[in-house]
Amino acid sequence: QVQLVESGGGLVQPGGSLRLSCAAPGGTSGYYAIGWFRQAPGKGREGVACISSSDGSTYDADSAKGRFTISSDNAKNTVYLEMNSLKPEDTAVYYCAADPYIYCSDRVPPPITDFGSWGQGTQVTVSS
Repeated sequence: QVQLVESGGGLVQPGGSLRLSCAAPGGTSGYYAIGWFRQAPGKGREGVACISSSDGSTYDADSAKGRFTISSDNAKNTVYLEMNSLKPEDTAVYYCAADPYIYCSDRVPPPITDFGSWGQGTQVTVSS
């Protein structure tokens, strides 16, 4: 289990930007996959992006391609989700999750149920 803390959510107008952070205050041992997921009211949780610490391999959901960018700063034990051109349909609680046995591939959505450690979530609201 890894402790994860998300931050950076908030209220933003359509077309605006936010940068979410997922920090692991206690650090991680070995290689991990870090995924960003979101859950809108009344909907299931969906994968947004994922990054592997071993080689930086990433996955981006179709809804994120061209607008969201996942990156990591291994020295700070932090993964970021840069979100641009935000739309009202991006409104959701965003969670980050970590697991040492998952590899992020651009061809395979991150397996939500396999991630072992989860943060508490951060609310993103896109509204005018």
